[in-house]
Amino acid sequence: MRALSIAATGMSAQQLRVETISNNLANMNTTGYNARRAEFSDLHYQQVSRAGTVNASDGTVLPTGVQLGLGVRPSSVTVHLAQGTLEETGNDLDIAIEGKGYLELTLPSGQSAYTRDGSLKRSAEGMIVTSDGHAVAPEIVIPTDARSISINASGEVYAYFDETPEGQLLGQFSIAGFTNAKGLEAIGSNLFVETEASGPALVATPGEDGLGTFRQGYLEASSVDAVREVTELIEAQRGYEMNAKVISAADQMMGATTQIR
Repeated sequence: MRALSIAATGMSAQQLRVETISNNLANMNTTGYNARRAEFSDLHYQQVSRAGTVNASDGTVLPTGVQLGLGVRPSSVTVHLAQGTLEETGNDLDIAIEGKGYLELTLPSGQSAYTRDGSLKRSAEGMIVTSDGHAVAPEIVIPTDARSISINASGEVYAYFDETPEGQLLGQFSIAGFTNAKGLEAIGSNLFVETEASGPALVATPGEDGLGTFRQGYLEASSVDAVREVTELIEAQRGYEMNAKVISAADQMMGATTQIR
């Protein structure tokens, strides 16, 4: 009774789909979050009768054969890269990326990480860091007597003081791009690290090499479409129910077989 195991793989697949959708809905207010999609592929096939097999002495060949599928398996959970809506905050250290690219950060281990979450903060030493305290690369320190901060589209950071009307250039943020950004590994806290699938980071000046630019005083909202996610949730729930009915039907068929006297 292959239907039992086949339907079980279908239920497992729909469960993974629901878990992916629930994660999207949970992060619908997460800054810079991109929705994920669960993707599936069919399992191996049992070749009961191969297509092209000679079926008679006169050389007649089977045109199709008999191939029995053994179910479904998850192939990937891929991220749907999309620009989220830019929401104005008015905070000097909030920056949104318009277009492709990521901010580069330095983790405590010294490893580089990347994020689109531009809700930056100022540490006790004046260094520009993320909400988790990771330093933005290259490191930029704001003087304690700075009255305000300005960040232009090219990532140049200027500090303004009471004594002088002109701004002082403190440094410039770079932006990192990847050949295959979908291959980045998410490690939580809106952070990604590069993998062999993503390729190495291509660090450049904002606005160059097809990369985006910065907008100060804005944050990128999540790109999750709640209506679409709820619709897919209903589809996944119905798919789970139908696979459960297949198991129930197979169980009844086996019950009828055992009751034959």
